[in-house]
Amino acid sequence: MSWDADVTVVGAGAAGLSLAVGLARPCSGGGPAPRVIVVDAPPGPLRPPVRTWCFWEAGAGPYDGLLAASWNRLRLYAPDGAVIDRPLGAMRYKMLRSDRFEAAMAGRLGGYGVGVRLMTVDSVRDSGGGALVRGRDVSGAPSVVRSGMVFDSRPPRRLPAARTTLLQHFRGWFVRTAEPAFDPDVATLMDFRLPQPPRGLAFGYVLPLSRYEALVEYTEFSRSVLDGAAYERALHDYCTSVLGLGDFTVGEREQGVIPMSDGVYPRRGGRRVHFIGAAGGATRPSTGYTFAAIQRQSRHLAEAVRAGRSPARAPAVHGRRARAMDAVLLRALDTGRVDGGAFFSHLFASVPAERVLRFLDGATSPVEDFGIGLRTPVLPMLRSLLELPLLRRSVPASGPGRY
Repeated sequence: MSWDADVTVVGAGAAGLSLAVGLARPCSGGGPAPRVIVVDAPPGPLRPPVRTWCFWEAGAGPYDGLLAASWNRLRLYAPDGAVIDRPLGAMRYKMLRSDRFEAAMAGRLGGYGVGVRLMTVDSVRDSGGGALVRGRDVSGAPSVVRSGMVFDSRPPRRLPAARTTLLQHFRGWFVRTAEPAFDPDVATLMDFRLPQPPRGLAFGYVLPLSRYEALVEYTEFSRSVLDGAAYERALHDYCTSVLGLGDFTVGEREQGVIPMSDGVYPRRGGRRVHFIGAAGGATRPSTGYTFAAIQRQSRHLAEAVRAGRSPARAPAVHGRRARAMDAVLLRALDTGRVDGGAFFSHLFASVPAERVLRFLDGATSPVEDFGIGLRTPVLPMLRSLLELPLLRRSVPASGPGRY
């Protein structure tokens, strides 16, 4: 087979672009980098809208020049209104807009001689010693890309079988107030001063861009999404009754649905086809955070390919211990045994924020995990743990949505 490239990356979002840049950058030893083609959908309904990605890291990072904002303190409001304000030490909580990231990465790829081919992908499959990406170009004509391997970031059509599947669903407003209303040094990670669903949890999320501007979100962890009017009402009530913003205007809006599941996402779709990003299990089930895990995943995969190793041998982005703890928490939330607002409020009130963030990244030791576990509702969590092996995994009726 005559190959168009060594590697094809399907999708030019966070996962696809991060991996493509890692593969195509010049080798430090002077050897040739693999030939890479990036395939992305033409402008239209298959392209996601501009969205916000948040993550945390210690000190300066490779994308600091692209950030919309960052904060060195996090704040939570407990259900009773108690304020939990925590410095992050060496960490910073960072906000990145997808359009700036994608433009910067596309520019970097162009500097490496890698272009983006616009194509509506119909199938990705093994073929001989490589893989084929089949679809239609912008004119609707059939198109095929042949390469040695493919990394596919498209959302799966069905979620994996799981014992528990919740949805993190949200809508955000970029608001501007007439009077100073925000502290640009502090991000409100969770504000539980809101009516709560019967199971799961609901909270506000405020990322200040200045004293007058912020991204304000209403978020739920529950089994089903709301209609558009319900999100709008919840956001209006939060901005007026809880935050007391006074006169304000709403600019851009963003909305999303992120599956939170203890299902196991397959890492491969064939011998030469590998899944990446959320499709490859990069989303942390207990939080919905994905961007930082994508960076780790991309680094591991690029290192494997450039060293001539099978990408299938690269480390899983979330380890078994982290996934097991997530499964217990999701079960406890879904059954209503644990009050989500009280759980997260107590966690941040009793554990240093830097350690909590490392825990959420799966970067804490077993001893640290045990200490954090003692600060959770032990009996409800233990009951959820013991019943997990007895539960049957099933495929959720809802699709994976867009994330």
